[in-house]
Amino acid sequence: MNPRLRSLAALLLASIVLQGCNALDPFCGSARPAPVIASLSATSITMAQVDLGFVLTVTGRKFVASSVGVINGTTLSTVVTSSTTLQVTITNSLISAPGTASVEVHTPGGNSGNLGCSSGGTSHALTLTIT
Repeated sequence: MNPRLRSLAALLLASIVLQGCNALDPFCGSARPAPVIASLSATSITMAQVDLGFVLTVTGRKFVASSVGVINGTTLSTVVTSSTTLQVTITNSLISAPGTASVEVHTPGGNSGNLGCSSGGTSHALTLTIT
């Protein structure tokens, strides 16, 4: 096969494979996108719900299997159900009194391989009120 065609075929294959892995750019190796959060399943919950273990659903985009929910700076065990939804359980070991909590999603960096490629990051924060 012509070396130029071989290179083009390899590039096309890499592009297809990497896009399936949520890559930012086919030239960035296995870079992971920074997560974006849009909403919470509840913006206000009660201490009684916290005492029972409230399952909070975070909706957004660019979630990957390694993304985690972060509440007030504490990383929680997280179930990523899709690239747009993840869930964390809020308990009284995390929240002990009424107030507000900062909710973020963090994705650890991956192997970017090339200069100029970013990987992973932390979303902006949304506020959860506990009454």
